[in-house]
Amino acid sequence: MNTQVASTLDERAELKAFDRPDEIREFPKGRLELVKVGGAMIGRAVFQPGWRWSESVKPIARTASCEAPHFQYHVSGILMVRMDDGTELECRPGDVSLLPSGHDAWVVGDEPAVVVDFQGMVDYARGH
Repeated sequence: MNTQVASTLDERAELKAFDRPDEIREFPKGRLELVKVGGAMIGRAVFQPGWRWSESVKPIARTASCEAPHFQYHVSGILMVRMDDGTELECRPGDVSLLPSGHDAWVVGDEPAVVVDFQGMVDYARGH
């Protein structure tokens, strides 16, 4: 490896933690904690039992369905996703999901659903 490149990489090493997020956004029955690492915004969302995108975030987003694309790791709980084309996905702990724009989602059961999202959280639940 070129030593100049290695030096640049060393200078950019970062460590962030969700217990000290750069930003927090709260919405009905949910919370989003954001950390900025390497120029990317990574979000950990905690959706409480009874949370549903179309009820909790739609009034903030003002779109017919969730337009944020997601690439996420499911930490705990069960999150059901219905794409605008009718496709349904039941996301469980340990799953990794890639969701394009155009979907609704809701928590199934009595346990909060926690996801870490590597894409799509920059404007999520941010008022216009």
